[in-house]
Amino acid sequence: MASQPEAAAAFARMHNGADVLVLANAWDAGSARVIEAAGGKAIATSSAAVAWSHGYADGHDLPISRLVATVEEIARAVRAPVSADAEGGYAEDPAEVGENVAALVRAGAVGINLEDGRASTDLHCAKIAAAREAGARAGVDLFINARVDVYLKKLVAAEAALDETIKRGKAVKAAGASGFFVPGVVSRDEIAAIAGAVDLPLNVLAFPGLPPLAELRALGVRRLSAGALPGRVALAATRAAAETFLRQGDSAALIAAAGPSVDYNALFKG
Repeated sequence: MASQPEAAAAFARMHNGADVLVLANAWDAGSARVIEAAGGKAIATSSAAVAWSHGYADGHDLPISRLVATVEEIARAVRAPVSADAEGGYAEDPAEVGENVAALVRAGAVGINLEDGRASTDLHCAKIAAAREAGARAGVDLFINARVDVYLKKLVAAEAALDETIKRGKAVKAAGASGFFVPGVVSRDEIAAIAGAVDLPLNVLAFPGLPPLAELRALGVRRLSAGALPGRVALAATRAAAETFLRQGDSAALIAAAGPSVDYNALFKG
């Protein structure tokens, strides 16, 4: 079993290889172990899917203690490096963000996502600096994936989105970010421009209109995240199976929906 600093170094290297790091985001220890068994090289959480799994809405509604416990459970269940979606740090005060990040690192995280949302770039950068210090105090070179929501939340007019994103990317790089996450961008020209202008591994989100994986690599993308989609797939499948069974009581249909039998006890003991 790799030490946490070794896992952090391995996770960082995954962003600089010949292939794009593809992440099918998890929401609990079970989903994380299944994703790892399916070939996941690293495990990243989805803040939305984690929140939903606990009966909370996404957007800082989940108590930080629940996220920390979830990360600890995931780190116990898998051997792959673990990165936690920390939303906006679950606080506005950078010092408090640093404390929350320190708790995630103690739980086993070697990477985090830290987003700006609708906050100022200055505040985002202060939170990144606090997260960097928290990792250093723990002896972990934390991979801080700085998420900028210019495209996702339409923070500026469409014609200004590219320039604003690049401006923010350069700012988070100076603040100590390790990666640059731009959810919502799908234009080939804009993806290439961001990758060329911001000297950080570029992460994009699975999104309608996004180019295929091979093209993303050629455009300069180094990480592709599924985000909440795997969690949504699981919830949709559960609802569909439950509705059919509750309406019809058809055992055979439910068994068929479950798919081929899998020895999950063996998987989780492995």
